[in-house]
Amino acid sequence: MITADITSIILCGGSGTRLWPLSRKAYPKQFVPLLNESSLLQLTLERVKSLSTSVWTVASEEHRFLVNEAAEAAGVEARHILEPVGRNTAPAIAVAALNAASEQLLLFAPADHHIPDIHAFAEAVRSGVSAANNGFIVTFGVVPSFPSTAYGYIEQGARLDEFTYAVSRFVEKPDSAHAKQLIMAGNYCWNAGVFLAKASSIIAAMNAYAPDVLTSCRLAVARQKEDGVFTRLDREAFHACPSDSFDYAVLERHDKVAMIPFEGRWSDVGSWNAVAELMAADDNGNRIQGHGHVAQARNTYIRAPHRPVVALGTEDLLIVDSPDALLVAARTHAELVKGVVSDLDAAGLAQATQHRRAARPWGTYDSVDMGKRFQVKRITVKPGAKLSLQMHYHRAEHWIVVSGTAKVTRGDETFLLSENQSTYIPLGTVHRLENPGKEPLEIIEVQSGSYLGEDDIVRFEDSYGRG
Repeated sequence: MITADITSIILCGGSGTRLWPLSRKAYPKQFVPLLNESSLLQLTLERVKSLSTSVWTVASEEHRFLVNEAAEAAGVEARHILEPVGRNTAPAIAVAALNAASEQLLLFAPADHHIPDIHAFAEAVRSGVSAANNGFIVTFGVVPSFPSTAYGYIEQGARLDEFTYAVSRFVEKPDSAHAKQLIMAGNYCWNAGVFLAKASSIIAAMNAYAPDVLTSCRLAVARQKEDGVFTRLDREAFHACPSDSFDYAVLERHDKVAMIPFEGRWSDVGSWNAVAELMAADDNGNRIQGHGHVAQARNTYIRAPHRPVVALGTEDLLIVDSPDALLVAARTHAELVKGVVSDLDAAGLAQATQHRRAARPWGTYDSVDMGKRFQVKRITVKPGAKLSLQMHYHRAEHWIVVSGTAKVTRGDETFLLSENQSTYIPLGTVHRLENPGKEPLEIIEVQSGSYLGEDDIVRFEDSYGRG
């Protein structure tokens, strides 16, 4: 088997609304602890680190700290290319290729897929090195196990070498009858969206088929700035870039695309049915996570991490509980969740896009309760972390320390608070909360005022580069 230096590029875009209410725009599925308390992004990073001399991500600027935390959890020193706005996979792939050396081999992989057999995946990637070095864009097609209508398909053509085949064509997601025909033909694979190529091959193909995308990306890269582990693309140039997928813009039109069939387990975890299939079933086909309970039920999936959820006499249901929203769906309707979330968003419901518990670079906060002129939050600050030096125009705050030690800046004074101690931050007062200790700091914050939105904040100093 050929070995080579490979840079892995993990594509971290996507909102994952098909897994609502667990996955939401502000906290997409790739960051959520979905499998054994690990996120799909963390598992992806762990999967590629044995293959790669370096690992990069391409991610939204608003998710930069979530991406970096996943890399730290996976034990990977990663470089993060930050998109100021989402522009689909063609621009994401272009900016990565433009940041690489011309002959560098690049492995592109989505952040939110599940491939449990790391060894089989690594062997498949290495088997594509020769074709990639010869100028092919090598894609990895999953040998299908059933006639899925949720995936696109790749038609396998003539053999090119010991491992690779020419790609005859790409097929859009088929209906049920067409999917069965493709399976019976025997020479079609699911399109996994994973591929290997030299940077120069990517750039040449983009120049041929998507020159407008490449031009904008060249300018965004030429003006990019380095900020520690983050590479910040130029905002104006990237905003002007057309939005297109790499499959549509390039792969389906290119004449040098090869495929390697992959026979290992794979899932794009694209629906609650897909999540359920990752869990072991009982004798009646029920799959339970957390505090779920079933009685006289069949083929029912329950995800209940916070409280008991009981399904009595149900059949073919998906039940997903969260602190602020509940999904109950027929398994036959799992692919329609995305549309329902769009309806909720159009109705102005915050739960469509935001979680009650929000991640921040310094820790998390959980909105425990709220009313017309008050809001109660449980705030957790990581050891050594601190919030920005800030001020609010419309609200005052009471802080009560639950555990740990708080260092408080309030106006011109700075002081420490320990467990069961409290303080008051008047409206319009400059303030900051810090955790000087080695254990997490937990406080209860009670806000009161005429407006309690997260945008009522003026930052004077911030350790995380937020305005």
